[in-house]
Amino acid sequence: MTENEPQEFQPPPPPEKLEPPANAQMSEIGTVTNIFIEPGKTFEDLNRRPRFIIAGILSILCIMIFQVTFIEKIGFEKIARARIEANKGMADMPKEQKDAIIAQQTGPIAKYIGFAIVPVAMVIVFLIGGLLYWLGANALGGKASFGRGLSVWVYSSWPPALLFLIANMLVLFLKDPAEIDLGSNQQGLVQAGPAMLVGAKAQPVLHALLSAFDLFQIIGWILAAIGLQKVAKLKAGSAWTVVALIALIGISLRVVGALIFG
Repeated sequence: MTENEPQEFQPPPPPEKLEPPANAQMSEIGTVTNIFIEPGKTFEDLNRRPRFIIAGILSILCIMIFQVTFIEKIGFEKIARARIEANKGMADMPKEQKDAIIAQQTGPIAKYIGFAIVPVAMVIVFLIGGLLYWLGANALGGKASFGRGLSVWVYSSWPPALLFLIANMLVLFLKDPAEIDLGSNQQGLVQAGPAMLVGAKAQPVLHALLSAFDLFQIIGWILAAIGLQKVAKLKAGSAWTVVALIALIGISLRVVGALIFG
């Protein structure tokens, strides 16, 4: 071809094919119900668009409903006195000193502060848990964002929270209040694991250790492992490693608390 000859028309290269962003296939209401039936598909949908607000609110409500009902049925002062007597550092205090502490802890302001602490503490736990899942998943080769880590933590907490509420409300209304051990019920009235074989007062450390392995905790761990596989694209072994390491942190804190406070 010479300089004066017109060049053949060359079509421009096709534009780079871009994948459209994935859209969620479930509503947020759908995810909070389907997590009980199809956890794998629910977490796949949360990977498309992380959500956690409704499931988080429902989890907080479950714990709050039990706490308020328990206190109103048993009595705030009775619960406070039982817990002081169960605390090895306070059990030997003079009666007058115990009465002063109980009066301080059971006043109207203290009562409402106690109610308010639960949702605040749970939100903080959600944020820390989501952060740990995000960091742990990425450290083991996964691909997750903080929002996805938070979704896994919240959605793996929601079914255990509902089961906890149902089981504990049944015990609260069917069992004679005089038979309830008020000094060792901080984790609820139902002991769905090996902790039921050990007395909280006689062996507080062993009881604290075994109480971490109840049915509610195990369900949460299973859901979290499924969630990390679907959301962070981890293999099953890596997902369980993340869950086990973070669970071990929680168990260690519980055991240290039992060592210090009994």
